Amino acid sequence: MKLRLLMLGAAVAASSAVAAPRGFTVEDLVNLERVGSPALAPDASRVVYTVRSTDMDKNRGHTKLWMVDLRDAKAAPKIFVSHDSSSTDPEWSPKGDAVYFLSSRSGSAQVWRQPVGGGAPVQVTNLPLDVDNFRVSPTGDRIALSMAVFRDCADLACTKQRMDEQAKNKASGRVYDRLFVRHWDTWADGRNAVLFSAPLNDKGVVAGAPVSLSGSLDGDVPSKPFGDREEYRFSPDGKTVVFSVRIAGKTEAWSTNFDVYSVPAAGGAPRNLTADNPAWDTKAVFSPDGKTLAYLAMARPGFEADRFQIMLMDVATGQKRKLAESWDRSAGSVQWTADGKALVVDAEDVGQHRLFKIDVASGKITGLTDKGAIGGFDVRRDTVAFTQASLTSPAQLYSMNLAGGAPQKLTNNNADKLADVRFGEFEQFSFKGANGDTVYGHVMKPWNATPGAKYPIAFLVHGGPQGSFGNAWSYRWNPQVYAGAGYATVFIDFHGSTGYGQKFTDSISGDWGGKPLEDLQKGLAAAVQQFPWLDRERSCALGASYGGYMMNWIEGNWPDGFKCIVNHDGVFDTRGMAYSTEEQWFTDWESGGPYFMVPENHERFNPVHHVNKWKTPMLVVQGDLDFRIPTAQALSTFTALQRRGIESKLLVFPDENHWVLKPANSVLWHHTVIGWLDQYLKR
Repeated sequence: MKLRLLMLGAAVAASSAVAAPRGFTVEDLVNLERVGSPALAPDASRVVYTVRSTDMDKNRGHTKLWMVDLRDAKAAPKIFVSHDSSSTDPEWSPKGDAVYFLSSRSGSAQVWRQPVGGGAPVQVTNLPLDVDNFRVSPTGDRIALSMAVFRDCADLACTKQRMDEQAKNKASGRVYDRLFVRHWDTWADGRNAVLFSAPLNDKGVVAGAPVSLSGSLDGDVPSKPFGDREEYRFSPDGKTVVFSVRIAGKTEAWSTNFDVYSVPAAGGAPRNLTADNPAWDTKAVFSPDGKTLAYLAMARPGFEADRFQIMLMDVATGQKRKLAESWDRSAGSVQWTADGKALVVDAEDVGQHRLFKIDVASGKITGLTDKGAIGGFDVRRDTVAFTQASLTSPAQLYSMNLAGGAPQKLTNNNADKLADVRFGEFEQFSFKGANGDTVYGHVMKPWNATPGAKYPIAFLVHGGPQGSFGNAWSYRWNPQVYAGAGYATVFIDFHGSTGYGQKFTDSISGDWGGKPLEDLQKGLAAAVQQFPWLDRERSCALGASYGGYMMNWIEGNWPDGFKCIVNHDGVFDTRGMAYSTEEQWFTDWESGGPYFMVPENHERFNPVHHVNKWKTPMLVVQGDLDFRIPTAQALSTFTALQRRGIESKLLVFPDENHWVLKPANSVLWHHTVIGWLDQYLKR
């Protein structure tokens, strides 16, 4: 009897015990819920947001709308809109009695409206084409929406008919007479993203044919490939729409000259508000009284990574002024506070991505958040809702009072999935890099690190090159996956990285293989010196895009640096890159002009010239739909490795672009990459 009681007690204890801790895996990564797109009610009483989950059987994501009542301190998030088809892009009605959103539940992407009080969602648009994005007027009587159309068509039905005819045509050839021929991962088909508007009736449903707002301009609204509805806005009285567009013509592939236009919301001729600036102007938003327009502007034409300066324009006179001109950060998005006295802005800042409040009168800057990475945010009345992530947490939803106080965490998604996961501990450090400048980086321990032990290193190099591997969460290059596999990670924000001032960002242009390589070498040495648990003798380097370029550069210019290399979508031959990449302005700026004008600049740091020194085993990865760094670059890299007799593998994804996005492909990518590291660092 005693034995049976002891066994029963042990079984009960075992069933109630917390599972033993474990490391984070790629399976965990792809199955996490992703929180995003916060939208505050007009009275700031509630916030609607998206939650994307992964359907591994269908190999894709699925998005629902959730809601939190901010008036109840103990309120739990609740599902607001759920359907077999995803629901995205939530936006409140001006009265706060409903939420508009996009869904394909009718068979095509259309706008829907879900009453807050309950009941079935109502279809707002029933158009022959997909709606790509939309905004509802602050007065509730009109909707702006973007659709891909043939600009010479008189109506939407014409575009639909032409697309149907093309689908039936047995000949697949297309003729082009200008660039872009293809962009990011899509071949041009003759259509533009055109901004329309349509009237809404008193039930919030479209009550008339859409009228074109931007179709007279040869360009896309919003911009391709990543533009969204932040590139257009209504005025507070609903009578005007402002939008950003780049006129295409024959120069689109090497131009960054976006301008902000104004147009009557009911239709009319667009008017260029920023013709005086030949560089990038975008994300204009009216002040609450409609008298001032805030927008972002770059100063240098042809440079996509220039600082986005905040501009204020008097709507009546057109007079412009810079806000917080001496603040050496590049703004991401701007929103007005309800009183019109300040702007809420996000920006990268020394390895973090923070929210700031900027006083319009004085330019005084106040930090609202500190550590971590801000995603989307929304401002209503005295409240800001935002998502924030870090190196140890995927994005969660927060709210805070703009008058002061700490952010309040509203969600705890993935708590069950991560209950037994132990993340690797991380730390930011600094060192003297190229030119004696202070350079920052991060280190992360393996999840199961113990005192006195040394661990092999995954040395991660970010892309861009004007980018950052900071205190943020990633679904593609996440150090925690390597920590979960038993690796320490080191990642350096070398010269050219963002968030450290524009001069630092500028410093990589024309010097791809110079200061950045020196920073990487000095940064790894400094990390090993500061953190004795790093095993320098067991290290592999990994990078994508510019990071992939750097892998090829390291092969020939740091040939004894690593046991192995992983190169994802990396540049092999800068001449081939200059003539085959789609966004020509990028290679033009980075080398001081197009190849045919300054070939010596392009060739200065060309990895192809150093293949005779290659000897480090390399895994090459390529997405065949990558038109930014086309497949020929990866094939050339792999061919060079094979001809040199260097241990190498090639992993190609026929259905991926510059990024690996499909869940099953992400799992394969990670297992292949970590397997490559294991082969050289754990044998």
